[in-house]
Amino acid sequence: MSNTTKHAVTGPLARWVAGLTLAQVPERVRERAKHLLLDGVTCALIGAQLPWSRIAREAVLELEGVGEAVVVGSGCATSAPAAVLLNSTFIQGFELDDFHPLAPLHSNSLILPVLLAPAGRSGKVTGAQALTAAIAGFEVGPRVGLALHGSQMLSRGWHSGAVFGTHTAAMTAGVLRGLDAGRLEDALGMAGTQSAGLMAAQYEAMSKRMQHGFAARNGYYAAALAAAGYTGIKQVFDREYGGYLAVFGEGHDPDPRQIVAGLGERWHTELIAVKSYAAQGGLHGTIQAALELRGEHRIDPAGIDRIEIRVGHTVYHHGWWKPDRPLTSVGAQMNLGYAAAVALLDGAVTPRQFTEQRLDADDVWDLIGKVDVQLDPDIENGPANERFATDLTITLNDGTVLHRRLVHVHGGPDDPVTNDELIAKYRTLAGPLISADRLEAIERAVLDLENLDDVRTLARLLADRAIGALDQARNPR
Repeated sequence: MSNTTKHAVTGPLARWVAGLTLAQVPERVRERAKHLLLDGVTCALIGAQLPWSRIAREAVLELEGVGEAVVVGSGCATSAPAAVLLNSTFIQGFELDDFHPLAPLHSNSLILPVLLAPAGRSGKVTGAQALTAAIAGFEVGPRVGLALHGSQMLSRGWHSGAVFGTHTAAMTAGVLRGLDAGRLEDALGMAGTQSAGLMAAQYEAMSKRMQHGFAARNGYYAAALAAAGYTGIKQVFDREYGGYLAVFGEGHDPDPRQIVAGLGERWHTELIAVKSYAAQGGLHGTIQAALELRGEHRIDPAGIDRIEIRVGHTVYHHGWWKPDRPLTSVGAQMNLGYAAAVALLDGAVTPRQFTEQRLDADDVWDLIGKVDVQLDPDIENGPANERFATDLTITLNDGTVLHRRLVHVHGGPDDPVTNDELIAKYRTLAGPLISADRLEAIERAVLDLENLDDVRTLARLLADRAIGALDQARNPR
């Protein structure tokens, strides 16, 4: 038996990444990438001073000590791998970061921390190099996820983005280090053998916030080892025995061709979804439908008799279980019932909906008790781009039935958050946490990234302490 598949993809992917230049990337894609990175900065600043982020920072700094790599929003610096781990954890810290709708992963939590960390002994990376590396990461991760049928990975209980996020980080770091195709292939091999992540972390574990961080750190290490000449698994996607797709894709027919499909022609950077609500992406259909019905019908939550939510397999298994009171913030941000309740009660799903007081509020739990979530076979068996649809029915005490079916939510590829909306999100959410001058300087540096002489300029702007997002939510200015 051959030890490679008939669709060899590892080598072509590494060669494409090695040869990528900004000149090859359409201007619209470059602009979108910069705005996505600004969204990552937003999430990092929000996540920097959350209670669980502070615990993570204290634990990691005790292990790693002081170094030269910036820990965003903290005033601290540590070793580069530790900073990558922590900054990724901050970006994932409050479920406000990007996600790919068909190959579920959170790209910014894998890319931005690598851009902010030293890429080698010289430390200097130009903004143009950083933007090229970011685009390589935005393109590679989703392709690996699609080859694995990433939503199926999620349904099986893998934390999908942590499983194929290592390659995202490795290629970002590899471009920053100027690795050739052979060493990029080594990095892919070492990234693949470090892939992991269990989705049961979603119920209550702080570690859910860190699992993309493990992937980011592992990919960063993979590129550094490859740069030193340490070899990894060759043809890691192609091996039939012990290869990445063969092992992680067992049981659901992986398609290796997806890894190189449309390279340089179809840009996944443009498909990455951006969150408008502080909850996992599969809940956004429920949240948007609830907010729309609430606004159109001026619903009094006290008059609701029952709430029925119908979703497909991935959203059902990732987003529904009967919650116990009180939920942790992690669990609440994953749970369809909690998301529906606070959307209908508060008309928002932002940091204020996840304070300790709101997580244990009587009105929230009264409404959660009226929620019924069903697996809808029509959604599950529908076209691939409709399997994240949501069907919401609200029945009032007087018998009135309100219904909304959403196939495409705002923020997804069919109704994307605009670049201007991303800037507004940054200013609205990060603005209360840092000074106005710093807010403006960071925005300018990110959106003019290709002209930045040294990415360490951006890192320094992000370094100083930020106000805690939950502190600000409890005591707004």
